[in-house]
Amino acid sequence: MNVPHVVGAALAVIAALSAARLIVRHVRAQPKRAATWRVACLVAAQPICAALLYFALLPPTTPGEAGTLVVATANTPSTALAKGQGGDATVALPESPPLAGVERVPDLSTALRRHPGTQRIRVLGAGLEARDRDAARGRSVVFEPNPLPRGLIQLDAPSRAIAGGAFRIDGRAHDLRGGTAELRDPAGQRVDQRPLTDDGRFDLTATTRVPGAATFTLRLRDAQRRVVEDIAVPLQVQAQAAPRVLLLAGAPGPEVKYLRRWARDAGIALHVQLSVGGGAQLGDAPMALNSGNLQRFDVVIVDERAWSSLGDAQRAALNDAIRQGLGVLVRVTSALSDAEQRRLRALGFDIDAGRDAAEVHLPEPRRDEDALRARIGPGTRDQSRAHDAPVPETPALTRRTLRLAANDGVVLLHDQANAPLALWRAEGRGRIAVWSLTDTYRLVLAGREDLHAETWSHAIATLARAQASDPITIEGETRVGERIALCGLSRDAVVAAPHGTKTPLLIDPTTGDRACAAYWPREAGWHTATRARGVQYFHVVAADATPGLHANRLREATQRLVAESVGGSNAKAGSEPPRIPGARWPWWLAWLLASGALWWFERSRTGVPKAPPQGA
Repeated sequence: MNVPHVVGAALAVIAALSAARLIVRHVRAQPKRAATWRVACLVAAQPICAALLYFALLPPTTPGEAGTLVVATANTPSTALAKGQGGDATVALPESPPLAGVERVPDLSTALRRHPGTQRIRVLGAGLEARDRDAARGRSVVFEPNPLPRGLIQLDAPSRAIAGGAFRIDGRAHDLRGGTAELRDPAGQRVDQRPLTDDGRFDLTATTRVPGAATFTLRLRDAQRRVVEDIAVPLQVQAQAAPRVLLLAGAPGPEVKYLRRWARDAGIALHVQLSVGGGAQLGDAPMALNSGNLQRFDVVIVDERAWSSLGDAQRAALNDAIRQGLGVLVRVTSALSDAEQRRLRALGFDIDAGRDAAEVHLPEPRRDEDALRARIGPGTRDQSRAHDAPVPETPALTRRTLRLAANDGVVLLHDQANAPLALWRAEGRGRIAVWSLTDTYRLVLAGREDLHAETWSHAIATLARAQASDPITIEGETRVGERIALCGLSRDAVVAAPHGTKTPLLIDPTTGDRACAAYWPREAGWHTATRARGVQYFHVVAADATPGLHANRLREATQRLVAESVGGSNAKAGSEPPRIPGARWPWWLAWLLASGALWWFERSRTGVPKAPPQGA
């Protein structure tokens, strides 16, 4: 039983006992019995007083009269509040502009406590901050957003990158039809440029140089080439351990020569073994191909000649190493024998001999001359190359006309016609790939060292043995004043702000193995998160930076809240308006008057027979 039932039952029992007492007293009062109408009035007054007392304690509920709480958020225009009048309560959150005659509240929870009859929330302006979204759940929510500002409204960019590797950013701009998106490196050189699509989308790529904190710049231009917005794209460039590569070739050649040069320039530990026949080998010190030695490497690059010369024990050791995580790339530079085709088919590839060759061109994103020069650099063969010299054309390469297919294969490299030039598939914890290009060194000879390096960097990074990584993950928008969660911490984790202020982090025990802690940044710039396993940087933007991006995030989060309120647990809340207690004072006044009248009537002599005079 709930409280109303208990109170009602208690008052009913008391009223019944009082009425019974009056009736028994009336029956026993012989011969001086009071008038029957007096007793009837007294008995009837008992449940009336009990009922009035019940409603004074628990007044009847009524549907909420105002019902809708109008909430003004950031950038709410005063004209939008005109539709919120007429009995509805209106409140302004801290980020809203000054609004005359509107009650200001520190958060939505406070507003809901002050207006308990709220059955619907009507949000105006930019949308609800993360602070207020939990308070709005469980109620019907209506959102009337402001138009998005002109400029960037979506951005998907990595926070970390590997030194020497490529990264990509995607985004969308609003109200910039015919505009362009540019990506500039920390030195201010344009490294990529793309026209915006009809819906404002773009994707840009760039490469990193040295480890450290780097800030690229995304620049948006309108159709008249005027700069609309510059957005900082911060990256923590990490120095990853260079992969260890074993190169096995059946004969020396220019492809091997330029692979060695690229590996040396990229800082890759490359061990080369070249067979020249008769048991003779060139390159580095000979090494037995067994399980122990293969554990020292992350990738093995082998051509079809060296592949066919492997013995059964070597091939078994190589296959076992692949299943343990090693990456293998088989370069096919000539026609495959039937035996080699069978061996590759046993590894999951549907392949033929590849007896013919054909010319192909590698795909290259369309970039302007300045962006290509920034990527290529001043050149290694011709240091006197003029800045305004034409960028070298991408040369034609040669590939074996192999039929490359696999049920679970993934394209590693394709040509301009989107035909696969290399294919890889997983085998255990490792990966194995078949490569049909024979002369990527022509890229270097044509002055496109950048494309040669990108091609082989991508191949090695895709196939290399996985390295353990345990970075600190950040959840939330890294903006001044916004709450973020840092996960993967240790007990002694500390965050240092740009000006040196250090904040110890307290791990939330409810996060378990994720080991997360909350942090509210107060300064913009690079912050340092220190834990037992190392140091990691993260960047915080100013509160007023990228207004379009922040406005769109608020809009999408509030719209998700609206979608949740339409169905599920909120459908019932929206279909039946909540009931609120009515005013108590009328019931207390009625009970007081009835009790006073009953007290006076019980003590009056009305309806009571007069006592006979003494001595009569």
